[in-house]
Amino acid sequence: MAEQLAEHRNLVSASKPIQLGASWQRRLTTRSGFEFRVRPVAADDEAALADFFAHVTPEELRFRFLTACREVGHARLVAMTDIDHDQTENFLAVLDDGTIIASGLIATDADRARAEVAISIRSDHRGQGISWTLLDHIAQYAEARGIKVIESIEARENRAAIGLEKEMGFIVAPVAGDPTLIRLSRYI
Repeated sequence: MAEQLAEHRNLVSASKPIQLGASWQRRLTTRSGFEFRVRPVAADDEAALADFFAHVTPEELRFRFLTACREVGHARLVAMTDIDHDQTENFLAVLDDGTIIASGLIATDADRARAEVAISIRSDHRGQGISWTLLDHIAQYAEARGIKVIESIEARENRAAIGLEKEMGFIVAPVAGDPTLIRLSRYI
């Protein structure tokens, strides 16, 4: 596991930064060789993010928002696009044609010691290593920001996300008061 993570970090580190402003924009390559750009969300990404979520299965939407929802409404989209880029960042994985294929949100607590992470992948791009690569990018961002712990809350039945996070060194713990959820934490 540690060797895989180190090997992947070497691939990501070797990726070329995109020279378009924010320092956390990059061109990333997954372990399978799939390439995409990652960049922070912009306020004008609401329509593109709505289109992205229209291509996420209802089950994945439930896993992402931990509630049943058929579509991501305006209020949620605004919460994911109108952010401060300080305590909250939403990284978008984007193809060269501008299509959003993944979203990775990280939100810190007030003292920036802990942060919660939530990732969604477009259904037709699952299984290409995008989740792993995006989560690794977010972990590097968290480390650079001085965040000590990144966490995700997962439905116990979301085996794919739990398996990926455990492979990346996340530790599993119960969520007090809700036996349907688990907390996965990674100390940086």
